[in-house]
Amino acid sequence: MSEAAFHPAHPSSVPAITPAPIPLREILPWAIFGGLMLLLALYFVGAEQGATSIFPGMLVHEFVHDGRHLLGFPCH
Repeated sequence: MSEAAFHPAHPSSVPAITPAPIPLREILPWAIFGGLMLLLALYFVGAEQGATSIFPGMLVHEFVHDGRHLLGFPCH
């Protein structure tokens, strides 16, 4: 094959690909909401049925019992 097949005549003819900017104003509310949901889930898995229990009884404890052990939270 010839050298011309491997070297295009105009190497700058390929447009540069740039990622679209993501505005922080659109992400920030969802990031805060997601963080609050993660903190709420962490509370229910890790601290519910303790000194600051929201629900009386053992319902939440039994519901998340295996998940607590999987995540390394002691509950016995």
